[in-house]
Amino acid sequence: MSDPHDDHDHGHGHDHDHDHDHGHRHGHDDGHGHDHGHGHGHRHGTQAHDAHDHHAASTRKLGAAFWLIVGVMVVEAVGGFWSNSLTLMADAGHLFVDAASLGLAWFAHRLAVRPRTDTRSFGYGRLQVLAAFVNSLLLLVIVAGIVTEAISRMMTPHPVETGIAAAVASLGVLVNVAAAALLHGGHQHDLNTRAAYLHVLSDLIGSVAAVAAALIIRYTGWLPADAWMSLLVAALIARGAWRLLLDSAHVLQEGVPHGLDLTALASRLPVAVPGIEDVHHVHAWSLNARDTLLTAHARVRAGFDVAATLAALKTVLVREYGIEHSTIQLELDDCTDTHLHCAGDAPRARPAA
Repeated sequence: MSDPHDDHDHGHGHDHDHDHDHGHRHGHDDGHGHDHGHGHGHRHGTQAHDAHDHHAASTRKLGAAFWLIVGVMVVEAVGGFWSNSLTLMADAGHLFVDAASLGLAWFAHRLAVRPRTDTRSFGYGRLQVLAAFVNSLLLLVIVAGIVTEAISRMMTPHPVETGIAAAVASLGVLVNVAAAALLHGGHQHDLNTRAAYLHVLSDLIGSVAAVAAALIIRYTGWLPADAWMSLLVAALIARGAWRLLLDSAHVLQEGVPHGLDLTALASRLPVAVPGIEDVHHVHAWSLNARDTLLTAHARVRAGFDVAATLAALKTVLVREYGIEHSTIQLELDDCTDTHLHCAGDAPRARPAA
């Protein structure tokens, strides 16, 4: 992916300014007519180290959760077939897809730390979002399968070996609690881990429903309880899967990160940075659930130092918005890209004189 507004006009001059917290600064001037400043800011050091450690820990947890789910899947498949429990077999089928999904999430996490290349300038971080999107679709397929089988069981109830079903499902509850505890810490800020967490959480609910169905049938003799509990599991899975599908699709479609108001940002920057006249052609998107990227044009007021203004602008973006990767085109005159009237562009905001 390339920054869409790193525009260069070969009839004009360009100042390129690259800021790095680890102490390197590079600049060059093509020396033609007008000046345009382009700045790319990256912060490294402690935050990068902490992010790497967090990612490594998440990868290890995904791997551990994967093997836990594979183990309980085998047990529930055998126990469900033996006891003729639809809820247990549905949960075993769910676990099979979950094991594949966790494996995909684990694999995506491992690939995400690979360095960027000439053909993938942002590396492999987006794979985590893609894995979350695929996992959400798999969850919805599971829901359709459970609903179809549950309707069939309602029309033709089947006897269930309640003792076996309850024992196996109880084991599933314990294992899924352990797997959910592993993934709980990092699921809020990582779509890939969130997808895996939702899979495990739905497995836990499925195991609890299987226990409940077995106990209801054992003590009341009401066989349709198995099918109804399966539908409850399907409804809970569908709710989480749909939200995950919308969130991951939003990132894949380069949507503006949730909670970021581009109009307010374009109005705020000229106020926070005295050297900025106005900000326009603002675009923001997410590389993944954590990293926001931004491009914008900013017009510099006459008499202000370009380099100092750029540094101040990037400081505000990091401090107030948490945007560490930004590409800013500085302009001393009116915007040369007058043909750009893209839908979603933040309007030009001019502070009061």
